[in-house]
Amino acid sequence: MLLKHYFVEKIAHSSYILAGQKSCAVIDPQRDIDLYLREARQMGFQITHILQTHLHADFISGHMDLAKQTGAKIYIAKSAECTFEHEPLVEGDTIEFDNIHLRVLETPGHTPEHLSFVVTDKNRGESPIGVFVGDTMFVGDVGRPDLFPDMAQALAGKLYHSLHDKLLKLPDYCEVYPAHGAGSLCGRSMGAKYLTTIGYERKYNPALQIDDKDEFILSLTEDMPSAPDHFSRCSDINRKGPARIDELPRLARLSLSEFQMRIQDDQVVLLDTRNYLAFGGQHIKNSWHLDLNGNFPTFAGWVLPTDKDILLIADDDEKAQSAVTWARRVGIDRIVGYLAGGITVWLTAGLLTGRVQQISAEDLHDFILGEDNFTLVDVRARAEFEENHIQGAINIETADLRTEYEQLDPKKRTILVCSSGNRSSLGTSILAQQGFKHLLNVTGGMTGYSAAGYTKECRVCANPHGSRYFSEIFPG
Repeated sequence: MLLKHYFVEKIAHSSYILAGQKSCAVIDPQRDIDLYLREARQMGFQITHILQTHLHADFISGHMDLAKQTGAKIYIAKSAECTFEHEPLVEGDTIEFDNIHLRVLETPGHTPEHLSFVVTDKNRGESPIGVFVGDTMFVGDVGRPDLFPDMAQALAGKLYHSLHDKLLKLPDYCEVYPAHGAGSLCGRSMGAKYLTTIGYERKYNPALQIDDKDEFILSLTEDMPSAPDHFSRCSDINRKGPARIDELPRLARLSLSEFQMRIQDDQVVLLDTRNYLAFGGQHIKNSWHLDLNGNFPTFAGWVLPTDKDILLIADDDEKAQSAVTWARRVGIDRIVGYLAGGITVWLTAGLLTGRVQQISAEDLHDFILGEDNFTLVDVRARAEFEENHIQGAINIETADLRTEYEQLDPKKRTILVCSSGNRSSLGTSILAQQGFKHLLNVTGGMTGYSAAGYTKECRVCANPHGSRYFSEIFPG
């Protein structure tokens, strides 16, 4: 048995190749599949099986592309009711190829149709060597059951039984191969390792220390992180079978005149992917801003409209194509072109631009100590804000500014802060589209404000993938 692990940064997605002697399976594939084809070819294996633990909510899966390219069969839960050709699986089913034996467990909780695959290497023995758990169990965490709000309580109860009555019945030495790691919003606080063991999680996983079922349910249905918008779309796209990559429009390299003509259409929006400092200096008005160096895919799936074509401003051709790849991973398929030559072409044509004033930690502190009338909006997640924030700040998470901007006065100077400057820059682009004129972005965010000695270090910002934090709000 050979196991290869692949990790997609930013969305923190883990997928695997499980190989026997001549054949191999791909488990929970990412949308762009070239790496699996290349790896199988180099290792001399034929991809014969595509295994899906569940209908992934945070990314678009590559099962349709992989099946088309290889002829491999797709295996997924019968209860998923998928509309593409597949092999439906239920509890107790088995899959075998070469020396590999896989036993199917139904492990609902994170999603209603969730499966786990217990793998045995028959060349070594009859005991299980590992289990592909999808999003049922993570390193130091378990899958969140609240992605279906009307079913959250029931799913949390099912998750309890999936963990205690099925997965924790496996031997302590059995390895655990989850579908996500640190940084994913499919759980609350995952560890950074890509694998663990049943025994280690039994002993050290905080969620598994909660023996009482009611307490377990409560812990996973209250104070959970916000779920991005695309979480409610991707699972259904994966159920129906996403469009194959070769069916999507090619990215057009547009001249300035072509670009100007396209943006006159009210069904077209602009997305600036440059560094937030560059965006603040000069940008085309009414652009969304998502720094490609930040968590671009998560926020692209979270805030960008899916019913309009998107045109890009990027630093160069390569970064424009990179933005397309990241966006497609979360189901944003309508990026259709970019401005050749980038913002420089726009500026040298003498065309109108906008700007956002960038201020340092020192500047922010001067504002706080001064007498100027302003609004400070902290756009971090609730857990970050509650761990540590500046007294008087209003907490509105970045994505929520799309609707909650009405709480703010557009005529008033508005300062936005996050942990670094990325999310707050996105926030300024959202508010600018709503007519806010006096916007300032805190460069370095609360991390810089803390480093300057003006507040205590935010433990969530410093170690976002550590265990759960419970602390009183720091008064600033």
